[in-house]
Amino acid sequence: MLLGVNIDHIAVLREARQIADPDPLDALSIVNRAGADQITIHLREDRRHIRDNDAENIVRLSMLPINLECATAPEIINIVTDLKPHRATIVPEKREEVTTEGGLAVTGEQKALRKAIDKFHNNEIEVSLFIDPTQESIEAAQELGAEWIEFHTGKYANIYAMLYGNLSHTPYKIPELDLPRATLKEMLRNELKTLQNLSHDAVGMGLRVAAGHGLNYHNVKEIVEIETIEELNIGQCIIARSVYTGLEQAILDMRALMLR
Repeated sequence: MLLGVNIDHIAVLREARQIADPDPLDALSIVNRAGADQITIHLREDRRHIRDNDAENIVRLSMLPINLECATAPEIINIVTDLKPHRATIVPEKREEVTTEGGLAVTGEQKALRKAIDKFHNNEIEVSLFIDPTQESIEAAQELGAEWIEFHTGKYANIYAMLYGNLSHTPYKIPELDLPRATLKEMLRNELKTLQNLSHDAVGMGLRVAAGHGLNYHNVKEIVEIETIEELNIGQCIIARSVYTGLEQAILDMRALMLR
C-alpha cells in the first residue's frame, strides 16, 4: 500500500507565528528517506497554510511525486496547471471549516469539475476526486473521467474514536457521544464494509482508489486490510507525532502499521 504524507501541518505551525520556520521544503528529503511514496499538499484559496511559493518550490524540488489538493476556483486551477504536479486532487472547501469536513458534491458540481478535469488532462496531470464513499459519487467520478478517487474516511474515524475513546483524533465534531458500545461496533463494521464494497466496485469500473482524512496510528490498520484501496494520504497525526519522535521516525511508524 502506498503512503502519501501530507505536510500541510508543517506550514500550519509556521503560520501560527507568521515567521519563516518551520519550512515545509525541509521535509522533502526526510519524507523521501523514510520511504513514503508521495507528498501531498493542499493549496487552499485562503492560503491558510501552504503558500504559492511553497507549492512552487515543493513541486520543483521534490524527488517524490506531488499530489496537490485544490478546489475548483479558476485562480487555483490555473496555478496547479502551471505547476504541473503528478496529480491534482479536487477537494471541497469552506472558509469556516477547520479541515475538510466531507467529500465533493460530485453530482451537483459537474460543470465546474468537468472544466477543471479537462484542463488538468490537457496539461498531462492525472486527477483524483475526494469523495464520500457512495455509489453515486463513484459513478459520477468515472463519468467525469477521473483516474483516481479518494474516499473521505472522516465518518469511519469518528466512529472509531467514539468506540475506543481517542476523541482527540476526531477530524470534526461528533453529535452522538453516548451510543451503546454494541451499536458503535455495528456502525464500525458497516462503515468498513461500505469502504470495502465500494472500493471493489470502483476498481471494477477502472478507477484507482485512495483514502484519507482522520486516519491515525490507532485506526489505520483496519483500512489497510482493504486490498482494493492502494494508497493512503495521511498528514496531521504524522506531523503531530514528529514533535516527539522526529519526522522520519513518525513516517516509519506509520509505514510499519501499513504493512499488509
